[in-house]
Amino acid sequence: MSLGDKAKDATQKIVGKVEEAVGKHTDDDELKHQGQKDQAMGEARLETEKAKDKLTGN
Repeated sequence: MSLGDKAKDATQKIVGKVEEAVGKHTDDDELKHQGQKDQAMGEARLETEKAKDKLTGN
């Protein structure tokens, strides 16, 4: 996995945290849930890539 991909996935997690916080602050359940979804997707991609890196010895 390239450093750029890792940065993109980490950014998605951060954006998700911000969306969730804004959603909570503004009582916007849709935005809060979208933020939670983005965090989960970013984390899942990072974990998948970490597993690939282990298998390839990177």
